[in-house]
Amino acid sequence: MSSRLRPRGADVMAPSELPVPHPGRQLRAVLPAALDATGVTTSSADRDSARDRADLGLPEATSVCVVLIDGLGLRQLAERSGHAPFLRSRLPQTQTLSTTTPSTTATALTALGTGELGGATGMLGYSLLDPMSPSHRPSAVSLVGWRDTTLDPRTWQPRPTLAEQLREQRSEGGSMAVAQIGPAKFASSGLTLCAFRGMEYVAAESMSDRVEAAVRVLRGGTRVAYLYWSEVDHVGHAHGWRSTEWGEEVERVDAELAVLARRLPRGTLLLVTADHGMVDAGERIDVAEDPRLTAGVKLVAGEERFAHVYCQAGEAESVTARWRAVLGDRAQVLSRAELGASGLVGSDLSRLSVAGDLVAIPALGWGIVDSRSQPARALAMKGVHGGLSPEELEVPLLAELIS
Repeated sequence: MSSRLRPRGADVMAPSELPVPHPGRQLRAVLPAALDATGVTTSSADRDSARDRADLGLPEATSVCVVLIDGLGLRQLAERSGHAPFLRSRLPQTQTLSTTTPSTTATALTALGTGELGGATGMLGYSLLDPMSPSHRPSAVSLVGWRDTTLDPRTWQPRPTLAEQLREQRSEGGSMAVAQIGPAKFASSGLTLCAFRGMEYVAAESMSDRVEAAVRVLRGGTRVAYLYWSEVDHVGHAHGWRSTEWGEEVERVDAELAVLARRLPRGTLLLVTADHGMVDAGERIDVAEDPRLTAGVKLVAGEERFAHVYCQAGEAESVTARWRAVLGDRAQVLSRAELGASGLVGSDLSRLSVAGDLVAIPALGWGIVDSRSQPARALAMKGVHGGLSPEELEVPLLAELIS
């Protein structure tokens, strides 16, 4: 990444200076590359799996186990590696990947499961304007929870998933080419339908259960097993990533990874990555407390490190100018067109229309909230993400061939 948002007191960056992730080392390449390592070919709008595997330098393998640890950014892992002896011993060989813009779970997991960025999938944040909500009372839809909406996730995210591309491809013995392993509550969630529909879902509740399930399906002929672990992210939001609780959760995850590595079948490629990093919550700018920021605005969605601002009809230009003047160097404010032109959300912009009329991306140390519509639990988070700092964008990729 060439640059980052500057801290308070520095010049505001032009859209052309925004940090565009390295084109060859992105989180979205991991699952296509994993499949390609086992001889299964897929493609996305502007890439194919062979190119993804070459960019990530992955070897051929009999099978692949992909573990995504929600919230375990590379910089957080490096600073607190004393809690993770298994991962710490492999840090010298760990690659740095760029996650998605925004650096948030809904966007990142969908990129992982489709190979596509948010401009193509419409998964452009934690929450966006629900087009089914009444115009006199607009509301946001959570692209993680999908509660209180009549939207169909399959319609919202129309791009085929990698699993859908592989619908007719079966590994030896009739097993699916790829299986997803996680708690039962995620099996048919809106986010799962957007990101991984078409995958065989194997329900396993505890981390140790997920390890057991991964070993079982890979020994049974499945080519790629994908495990999702959410616990570190939950603790980080509640207590912050520098907390004792965060370190203890990382210790538990690291111990399970060590067990997994010992038990995987020989010839399996183990890949460990994350969807985003995390920063401590900074000073929060509450839109509700400043009439200059509420004027002409019908809804603020997204998250505090990447706010989507939806405007009243005909007000987008004036709202954009006013937000830039009020926020100054505390945030980068981009129109929807500028966000598309930046390259941050990909080259396919067929779903960019669901983004805010403008987006506000705070510099480190700042967040943007709206206490009129956001729940108290969101306003109390100690750890946050979504922005463009390296602390949020950089995620690890550990690749180890089990011999």
